[in-house]
Parts: sequence; structure tokens; C-alpha cells
Amino acid sequence: MNSKRAKSAKNAPTKLFVLDTNVLMHDPTSLFRFEEHDIFVPMMTLEELDANKKGMSEVARNARQASRTLDEIVSEAEHAMADGIDLTGPSRDMATGHLFLQTEAINSVLPSSLPTAKADNQIIAVVMHLGQKYPKRPVILVTKDINMRIKARALGLEAQDYFNDKVLEDTDLLYTGTMELPPDFWDTHGKGLESWKKDSRTYYRIKGPLCPDMLINEFVWQEGPQPLQAWVKVGGGKTAELETLIDYSHVKNAVWGITARNREQNFALNLLMNPDIDFVTLLGQAGTGKTLLTLAAALTQTLEAKLFSEIIITRVTVPVGEDIGFLPGTEEEKMTPWMGALEDNLDVLNKPADDKNTGTSPAGGNYGGDWGRAATMDLIRSRIKVKSLNFMRGRTFLNKFLIIDEAQNLTPKQMKTLVTRAGPGTKVVCLGNIAQIDTPYLTEGSSGLTYVVDRFKGWAHSGHVTLQRGERSRLADHAGEVL
Repeated sequence: MNSKRAKSAKNAPTKLFVLDTNVLMHDPTSLFRFEEHDIFVPMMTLEELDANKKGMSEVARNARQASRTLDEIVSEAEHAMADGIDLTGPSRDMATGHLFLQTEAINSVLPSSLPTAKADNQIIAVVMHLGQKYPKRPVILVTKDINMRIKARALGLEAQDYFNDKVLEDTDLLYTGTMELPPDFWDTHGKGLESWKKDSRTYYRIKGPLCPDMLINEFVWQEGPQPLQAWVKVGGGKTAELETLIDYSHVKNAVWGITARNREQNFALNLLMNPDIDFVTLLGQAGTGKTLLTLAAALTQTLEAKLFSEIIITRVTVPVGEDIGFLPGTEEEKMTPWMGALEDNLDVLNKPADDKNTGTSPAGGNYGGDWGRAATMDLIRSRIKVKSLNFMRGRTFLNKFLIIDEAQNLTPKQMKTLVTRAGPGTKVVCLGNIAQIDTPYLTEGSSGLTYVVDRFKGWAHSGHVTLQRGERSRLADHAGEVL
């Protein structure tokens, strides 16, 4: 017996977790995530894995991966299955418990209201049987299915959600990318202050109690008689270096005719327009300007600065209502209905000059009436490619501006697949609102967007901003608050 396992066995009996199929299909590595505790896989779970293995969906892939993992564990087992298979070797010391497979028929008496033909109820029957067989051990059902957990608890059984994939328990603790400096900031951090100018930016080197908490590319700000907006260029130590921002709220710094309307939008444009930042995440409610700012920055850097060869936009095709079935046409045409947001934003970016403007397009040239505007739109569209997520595996994007819209609907694994497509010279921007998740079994805590925000914070070539204020219209703002 492993020494860690022996130690924990002295303190308290290890738990026995019964796994539902959706846990394995959600995370095929879940077999190794229960540390010193034992795992029991009912025969019905294996049956359901078998039933879900066909197809090219993420669920089918995960079902196949889970089956392969089980096959490796079982084929390496040298003794009888009834004693349990030690997971220490197969998991490379990640787990030290034992895996039990159902090796006997279980005839547990279920209430007459639960039909035994249903797979969920058969798994609940297994949990009841194990509870009677091991009265001194905690036997816990682990499932992502809320109704199954309710049923199990109604029968007096312990049931839990699978938490291991959650990045954060409380999404209120998610990194926002911004920090308000206290009023006494310069009093407490001004001792031995160094300041210098370089390329029209001002730099400050400070010492003080807040310095260890400052992350690279985190935005700091202060209101008052001497307002400050800066970002951290060196942080996490005894000293920190701050660099002042480009003011994108001023017309002279407009990006494709767009100016920042609030503090967070200014932060976002500083990230989007900075060539040293390869990965940007923007979180925010509907109407905070995520897509508009990103598209404006993408068009400026692709068509004017020529830093990127084209803009690629992709998003998860999860319908909010009923699915509308198969669509005819090419990949681009099939994706068009999902890209209404792109069309709306292009209309704003390519709007005819109003009284405030001088009759020039954001790109600088005269519109020349409707013909000129149509030509500009055609030029813009020729540089924007809409791609489906389904065909992303194995691709490499060189010098592209990759926008991942509605990124909250991606799992951490899908997010990894997408972000690792980036080749040299490519910038990746993830946009989303974690309060609007449409993918089944995905929560705010386990979304791929939450995952990348948490994992990328503090990297020198990435940045994140949570946009707070809606700028769409007074109607949309009020609806967001009261509905």
C-alpha cells in the first residue's frame, strides 16, 4: 500500500466515488483526479460510453478517449478485478486510489416510481447497493446531471457535481485586468520614485506594499485632480514599473474612426493595438463594445499598418433557440447566419460621414458616395474570413488577426486547440460574456474563457480587460440592469 494512502487510511476511510457517464465524457482524465480515493465504474456507465463513441463531436471523442484510458488501466492489471486496480502506476502518481469495475449483477431494490430500464436509475441502484455493502465508507455519486443528483439525494444518497475542471469556484474572484489605486497611493509608494520619458510615454518605478500584487500588463488607474491611467510593465516584486497609456478617447488617436468611450475601452484598445501583445481576452456584457473595438483594431492593423495579412473570425455554433437544420453552401456561407454580429459592427465601422466628421472615411479617403462606400465594404470583406471551429485542427495561422467570438461556449480543451493554432506574427483575441453560456454542462467556473483568463494572467505578451459599462444604447443598458 502506498505510504500516502496508508497515512490517509489511518485518519479516515477513503471515499468511494461512483462515476456517471457524463463525467467521463466531460473529462476523460477524470479517472485520475480523485487522489487517494477509490473509484467505482458501473456496467451501465461502460454501456453508455459504448453508445456515445460514434461521431466526430467533442463528446464522442471524449467517450473514445475515456474507453482507451480504461482499456490501458484494465490491460495492465495483474490480479483479480474484484480487489480493485491500483491507479498509482497508470496515473503516474497523480492518483493513489483503486479502480473497481462492476463485476457482479446488482439487484438493489429501487422505489417503484423509478423505472429500472433507465440507465440513470440503474447507476443509482449501484450506489444504493454499495452504500449497504460498505456502511462505514462514504459512497458518493459523481455526475454532471443535476436531476440525477436531485434523485440520488431524495433517496438519501450522497451526490456531487464534478468540480475538478472548475478553474474558479467563484467567478467573482476572476482576474479583471484592472486595479484602482488607493487615494494615498503616491504617499505610500512615492519614496525613491524614479520617472523618465521614452517615445512620448512616461514611466514610473515605484516601491511599496502593492508592488508584489501587481501583474504584468495589469491596468492601474486613479481618479482625482491628477488622474492616472497606466499599465504595469514590471511587477510581482519589491519594485514595479508603470507605463502611461495612449489616450484612445481622443479623436487624434481614433482607431478606424472609433474612440474609446470609457476607461475600460481605452485599456482594451491599448492591448488590441500593441504589437507586443499576442493574446487578448475581453470579457463583458452585451453592448460593452468588445466586437466593435476588436474589429476596428483588426481593420486598422490589417489594411493600414499591414501588420497582419487577414482577419479570421470564428465562433461556436450553439443556437440560442431551436436549430435551423442543415444550411446549403460553402463553409463561409454556412457560417454567415452566425455572423450577424460581424455585419452589424461592419455597418458601424463603415457608416457614412455625419456632421461631426469631415466627409472622409475612417481609413482616410473620401467615400465618393454610395459607390465608394460599397467598394470600401468589398475591400474590407475580402480581408475578413469567417471560419468554422470544426476545421481548426492541424491548421497554423501565419500573420493573421484571429478573433474567437462567443468564447465562453468553448471548453478548456477546445480553447487550447484554437489558441495553439497561432503561428508567428498572429494575434489571438477571445471575446465573450461568461453570463451567457449556451453549451450544455459548461458553467461559468469551467468555461474555456475563464480558464485562459486565469492561466494567462501575468504573462508578458497577453492582457485581459473586463469591460464594465454598456455603450450600446440607454434601452440596452436599462434592459441589462432590470431584466
